[in-house]
Amino acid sequence: MQATTSGYAPANGLDLYYEIYGSGEPLVLIHGGGSTIESNFGYFIPLLAADRQIIAMELQAHGHTKDRGTPTSFEQDADDVAALLAFLKIPQAEILGFSNGGNTAMQLAARHPQLVKKLVIASSFFKREGLFKGFFDFMNTASLANMPMGLQEAYLAINNDRAALEIMHNRDRDRMIAFTDWPDEMLRNITVPTLIIGGDQDVMTPEHFVEMFRLFPNAQLAILPGGHGGYLGEVTQRHLSGEQPEIAAKLILTFLKG
Repeated sequence: MQATTSGYAPANGLDLYYEIYGSGEPLVLIHGGGSTIESNFGYFIPLLAADRQIIAMELQAHGHTKDRGTPTSFEQDADDVAALLAFLKIPQAEILGFSNGGNTAMQLAARHPQLVKKLVIASSFFKREGLFKGFFDFMNTASLANMPMGLQEAYLAINNDRAALEIMHNRDRDRMIAFTDWPDEMLRNITVPTLIIGGDQDVMTPEHFVEMFRLFPNAQLAILPGGHGGYLGEVTQRHLSGEQPEIAAKLILTFLKG
C-alpha cells in the first residue's frame, strides 16, 4: 500500500521520517527495535487504513531516520513522537506500539497524556522478568551477525549502509541491556482505555501480559496463538501468520471504536 503522504518532521534535533495512510481518526503506529515501518507494519497497515488515518514513523537510527549520536531511550523516543504529532497539528491520537514501540507508547502516555486517546500495547513489557528466561543472556552477546535477516534486509532496502545498520542494532541492544524495571505506579497512572495484546509464544510471557492488564486501570487483554508479532504480519513471522493479522486487526479496530 502506498503512503498518501511522507516526509520528515523536526523532532528534538532529529529529522524524523513519517508516512501517512488513509483518512479518518488518527492512529499512530510505533515500530519495535531493529525495525522499520515496512518490516513491522507493511502487512498490517492495509488492514487498518480503511477505518483510520495511519501515521507511522521511523525513530532514531531506524530506516530513513538518522542517528542523533546519543544513546536511544524510550523517554526520548516518546518525546520525538510527541514532536511529530505537534508538527502534524494532531492534538490527540490513538496509539499502537509494538515490542519496543509498546514501551515508547507507554512512555508517551505517561509523559504526554493529553496526546493519547486510546492505547494498544502489542507484545511489550515493563519489567525485566517479563521476558523469556535467557533473554538478557542472549542480549549480552548480541551482534549484527545474529540479527534476523528479515530485519537487516528491510533496513538495507532503505539505507544500504551496513555501518548505519550496526549503529541501529547496537543502540537497541544497549538500551535493552541497560533496561531497569518501571514502577507499577506508572502503569496505574495511565487511565486511557488500553488494550494489551500478545502471542502465547511471544518474547514476553503470558503471565507478564496478565500482570500489565491488572495494573492498567481501564484495560482489555488479548493473547493470540503465535510468536512475536505474528498477529501483525511482522516480517520475521509473516510466513507463519496465517489469518492472524486479519483477526488481530478486527479485534484492535473493535477496541478503538468501542
